[in-house]
Amino acid sequence: MAGKENDISPVVIEVHPNTKEPQKAWAKIKAQVKVKDVQPVESSKWWSDKCVRFVCVSDTHVRLEKKKSVGSSVIPDGDVLLHTGDFSMRGWPEEISLFNTYFGSLKHRVKLLIAGNHDMTLDPKVNSHDIVKKSRDLLTTFTYLEDSFVTVYGIKIFGAPWVPTCGCWGFTLSRGRQLLDHWNLIPNDVDILMTHGPPIGYGDKTLFKKHVGCVELLNTVQRRIKPKYHVYGHIHEGYGMRTDGQTVFINASVCSKHYKPVHKPIVFDYPLPEGHTKDEILDLAITSVTADANK
Repeated sequence: MAGKENDISPVVIEVHPNTKEPQKAWAKIKAQVKVKDVQPVESSKWWSDKCVRFVCVSDTHVRLEKKKSVGSSVIPDGDVLLHTGDFSMRGWPEEISLFNTYFGSLKHRVKLLIAGNHDMTLDPKVNSHDIVKKSRDLLTTFTYLEDSFVTVYGIKIFGAPWVPTCGCWGFTLSRGRQLLDHWNLIPNDVDILMTHGPPIGYGDKTLFKKHVGCVELLNTVQRRIKPKYHVYGHIHEGYGMRTDGQTVFINASVCSKHYKPVHKPIVFDYPLPEGHTKDEILDLAITSVTADANK
């Protein structure tokens, strides 16, 4: 497996004193971290059998489907497609079916999906068990992750949909302890992290130039998990690829603030871990995490 070895002593992340005031928190944090823009891989560039090509999208909001564009003309080819949520506007069955059919036409061998706050019918805290099950059963094209992970070609990929409370939507939690309790579920040896919302400081600035990302998510990523890639969306204006020198942060929002699909999918190549080939049989068994998953 490509995952990192766990630290000898566990890293404990505490709630930041300014967690509920992200703008003030970032003013204190920004001098201690590096934020550098990164250029994605050109989607037309050939990739070898020694690399796994990942194609990242988020916040498509059924806009590609409703434009009736051909999926392969918008979403570049690759080995693994990552969608980090808000594939719908409300999670209605007709939206899910349209999404599932559209992305099902793509040739990526693996397609992984997490929900976003708009995908409300997938949230058991908002809807009945029956509605959630029917909604998830419609997602036949994707492997759906929610506080869970899969291993693809020896690469451990974890998905979590949670975002700071932002009105009457799905998968929202209060800043601070509630969100941190979920981030604490993420194992230390994750290679690629998928969340719907961004960490503070990396593609989380709104149209009004305010940082709204999660402080505890950034601290968890930088100090404990240290994944090679962190992919998300939610803040459409934050689209782009950045690095702190350790992790590459990708805001893959396809739609603009006004829900127009103006941003290209973001592509990166991941070196194929030793002992794996792209011809191997893939076991996409989903592992859900528990409170002691990172111990």
